[in-house]
Amino acid sequence: MAELVEIASADDPRLADYRDLRDVQLRKHLEAEQGLFLAEGEKVVRRAVEGGFPVRSFLMAPRWLQGLADVLATTDAPCYVVPEALAEEVTGFHVHRGALASLVRRPLPPVSEVLEGARSVLVLEDIVDHTNVGAVFRSGAALGFDAVLLAPRCADPLYRRSIKVAMGAVFSVPWTRLPDWHDALPTLSASGFTTVALTLADDATPIEEAVAGLDKVALVLGSEGHGLSTRWQQSADRRAIIPMAAGIDSLNVAAASAVACYVTARR
Repeated sequence: MAELVEIASADDPRLADYRDLRDVQLRKHLEAEQGLFLAEGEKVVRRAVEGGFPVRSFLMAPRWLQGLADVLATTDAPCYVVPEALAEEVTGFHVHRGALASLVRRPLPPVSEVLEGARSVLVLEDIVDHTNVGAVFRSGAALGFDAVLLAPRCADPLYRRSIKVAMGAVFSVPWTRLPDWHDALPTLSASGFTTVALTLADDATPIEEAVAGLDKVALVLGSEGHGLSTRWQQSADRRAIIPMAAGIDSLNVAAASAVACYVTARR
């Protein structure tokens, strides 16, 4: 059972994991250095704990204790109980979802382990917005994708904003980072996946045609600004486009991932 610890001062050193959550650069440095990440909200905290991530501590207002009592019963980690105004002072924003948890990051698995038994995979290149990464995970999970692979420069799926937008899907969908950006797609092809790149290239075919009849598919999505790199466009097995109307040539990568996942899942 978690130990309930009432705290009345924002300067208490035990709250260090929760400070300045709006400062992205500071948080990225702190979380990497300390090997931690934060989950926000009752559902997300619950899914993180159920996903097997060790808990460092909880931070919550008194009114959230009952709703998470079963989760608190599974760990000996401290639960810091604070007034909501103090939680806002520490974190830098109104914690309207009431509960936060600090959890331990696990070592990333090798690509081979993540791909074991997978048939539908998302591959992300240089998607740097945490919200977009979270949205892609959520779409993939909702539409039955088995895994996600990220290029080295993609945003962190375990950053608080990514987790929140993904509604905890980052805890249930196997994922890892690709160690080799240059030959990532040919390596996937050699493993039996047909790599299908979402692109505006002249030889791109409608997504329905590109994935029709395929067994193992790796759906490849690029960065928010320039899309996929030339290297990844050219090294993909197929290039696909989502047909548009009214002179609009593309969707935000989060929206595009949802459409492409839906079509691919029904190939």
